[in-house]
Amino acid sequence: MNHNEILRQIEDVLDMSENDLTMDMELATLDEYDSMAKLSLIVMCDDDFNKKLSAEQLNDFKTVADIVKFLAE
Repeated sequence: MNHNEILRQIEDVLDMSENDLTMDMELATLDEYDSMAKLSLIVMCDDDFNKKLSAEQLNDFKTVADIVKFLAE
């Protein structure tokens, strides 16, 4: 899966419109990035990417690119 496809999935989890996210956006500035969104991202990582993501790891991510890079590895 390429970076753009991963971005679309993150937008879906965050309930955002397509192409609203960019790689350089800081997660802390996104209104949609709340505790429920974080939980949804953890579930998405496990279900769609078969990757385990802990809350601690997620809290270390600063930008959208950090999530995308983790999922693309």
